[in-house]
Amino acid sequence: MKFISRVLLPLALLGYIGYETWLKLHHLSLCSATGCKLAGELLRFPSIYLNYMGMAAVGAILLFGLLSLFRPTFEKLYFIALYAAVAFESIMIGYQLFANPEPCFFCLGVYGGLLLIALASRPAWFLYSLPLIFAIFFALGDLAIPRNAPLITEEGHYLIASEHCPHCKNVKSYFDQHGILYTRLPVSAPSVRHLAKALGIDEIPILIERKGNLTTIRYGDRAIIGHFEKKSREAQSPAQAPTEAAPKAEDLLGENGGGCNLDTVTENPNGGCEESPGIRLR
Repeated sequence: MKFISRVLLPLALLGYIGYETWLKLHHLSLCSATGCKLAGELLRFPSIYLNYMGMAAVGAILLFGLLSLFRPTFEKLYFIALYAAVAFESIMIGYQLFANPEPCFFCLGVYGGLLLIALASRPAWFLYSLPLIFAIFFALGDLAIPRNAPLITEEGHYLIASEHCPHCKNVKSYFDQHGILYTRLPVSAPSVRHLAKALGIDEIPILIERKGNLTTIRYGDRAIIGHFEKKSREAQSPAQAPTEAAPKAEDLLGENGGGCNLDTVTENPNGGCEESPGIRLR
């Protein structure tokens, strides 16, 4: 059994990773799912180097496993290398599960192979490691990890807003009363907050308007509502008078336009907000 768990299974896993590495070098892959392509985008370096790292790790497991059959002193090194690889791959898979719409199936194959080797090598130690593996997934699940998926997919208006921000409510009320269609992006979502920070904007509401190959960004209720008021005036002919029933921008904005502090709104969602040029994201 030791020969199977410490030599044959690691050898098979090494061959699996090696074959995928050879395919990648020839611009092919065992896995064509979207998750496999997205997994490479999460790395700071070309994904092929992760294959090399995997081959080196499994090669060490195979070497120490083979030597442990003849010299028991290498058994500790074998298990250290094995569970270090299991912990590393647990983090990689866990991050993919929370960041990507789907995980990389090749990575799942590697992870399954490592778990099988650990279970076959010493079942009791494998059971002892399960709380650690669950802890890794639980910890990653607690983090506000942005989703690796596009937020702006079609033409139209996208409004980054909060449910409790009165300035966001001003914009939403204006849009509803003037029949302006939009997609709401809740600022509570990590991906939305990440987008706002990537744009260098630390206040909401934020309006992203995509039309053809042109994308415009405006933030603050005065700027957003003022933009549509200007468009409305430009669309009217000189002979046309404004509709009396239509609410004025000033009525919607009240005395204070702009935004408010995010921390104040979050801590006291039913109350007012501390006035500032915009609602702070951090």
